[in-house]
Amino acid sequence: MQVILREDIDKLGKIGDTVKVKEGYARNFLIPLKKALEATPKNMKALEHARKMVNDRIRQLKKEASAVADTINNLSVTITAKTGEEGKLFGSVTSMDIAEAAKAQGVAIDKKKIHLDEPIKRLGDHTVTVKLHSDVTADIKVSVVAEEE
Repeated sequence: MQVILREDIDKLGKIGDTVKVKEGYARNFLIPLKKALEATPKNMKALEHARKMVNDRIRQLKKEASAVADTINNLSVTITAKTGEEGKLFGSVTSMDIAEAAKAQGVAIDKKKIHLDEPIKRLGDHTVTVKLHSDVTADIKVSVVAEEE
């Protein structure tokens, strides 16, 4: 029996795949638990329509992410922090600090999308990667300067 998977199933396939399974497995497990649909012409047509809609949405999100990436690539933020000897910071600069500094300049960045290998603990200029989409990344320039007392 041919079925269309509605979710990923180990050793069987991924969501949207059309697979051939034994009738008992389909009728007693996959279909009642709504893990699959019977592969009728109507369901196949609905699947193709859903795929087109999802692909259009992904394309639109990627286009929007590219536009935001252009803005972020031209952005440079300055963060002031208390320092000790030899330019070491008391504490560190985190992704939340970078997101707040960017927001102050009018660019909203989700702190979860800012990728820091480790928090910034020294003065100076740093380049931080922002992952906006699975295929779109941008670099933001972060300058950490000493707080004047």
